[in-house]
Amino acid sequence: MVDTYLTCDFCWHMCRIPLGGVGLCHVRANREGKLVTLGWGEVLASSIDPIEKKPLYHVLPGVKTYSIALFGCNYSCKFCQNHQLSQIDSPLWPGHPEYRVKSIVTPEEVVKDFERSGCPIMSYTYSEPIVWQDYMLAVAQQVRKLGKINCMVTNGSFSEKSLERLLDVIDVFNIDIKGDELFYRQYCSASLVPVLRGIQEIAQRSDKVLEVTTMIIEGIHTKSMIRSLAQSLVDAKVHVWHLSRFFPHYQMRDRAPTSERFLESMLLIAEEAGIPYVYAGNSSLGSWERTVCPHCKTTLIHTHSYSGEATKEAKRTIIDGRCANCGEPIYGLFTR
Repeated sequence: MVDTYLTCDFCWHMCRIPLGGVGLCHVRANREGKLVTLGWGEVLASSIDPIEKKPLYHVLPGVKTYSIALFGCNYSCKFCQNHQLSQIDSPLWPGHPEYRVKSIVTPEEVVKDFERSGCPIMSYTYSEPIVWQDYMLAVAQQVRKLGKINCMVTNGSFSEKSLERLLDVIDVFNIDIKGDELFYRQYCSASLVPVLRGIQEIAQRSDKVLEVTTMIIEGIHTKSMIRSLAQSLVDAKVHVWHLSRFFPHYQMRDRAPTSERFLESMLLIAEEAGIPYVYAGNSSLGSWERTVCPHCKTTLIHTHSYSGEATKEAKRTIIDGRCANCGEPIYGLFTR
């Protein structure tokens, strides 16, 4: 007998999906009593990127990563920077009236392309990999067998079961923490609770590298909000926090870009809270792009631009994961 409802455990929503229906992400579906991912294998984006673009500053600085994306997201952020790849008003959504089926790329084919790229890191990014994690896992398991690194750029809204699965094969996480609970409810149709839970669990793992990112929207994010988030990240023992400028996009095109001055005020809050490594994103604030030893304050990497110069500098200044000047452990992965 065909089940009427099936529970998807890919994210915190834990959707019970009726026969013929879809979950809140509009990607996971109940088809003939089986849970499937709509658009499975339809790789919509693939590229070779600087690892700093993710953004990741403490994972093999200066190297390139092979990046892929399928369609989908379990959020509906009004400021989404990649809405063409994630939101259901895009013609790329498998349920859109103008949708055209794309060719299927098998995990084996993706891994072959990855090998040909010569990159040491495979990144699952651009859209939200949580909703196409079955495909991601199929790729990641093969990448792991090659002895290479798996990186997931995500909103962090895992279910407990999905995080357990992903921790088996994902080595590096960049998690987007968007704001406080009210911000999540108003602008993302989501919740901060599962994100903090995921951050806390990943941060405890010595075999994983975690960096956190927040896009700052002037006039919405406040000093008290960032101060509260900073304390939560300090409590979770997060080492790296990127605060980036907002630029008008998607359903928030009427807002002005975040000013450099406002961004710097938020960066100072993060630093004062005790986050060891705080960085500015989408910004010309060069002093906030440096990696500095938290103990002796020696500048270890002067720039995380996409030039690749960070590789040479890190080899001189970070020896066996420690500051070459004082011996302080430097968080991250600097050799492979």
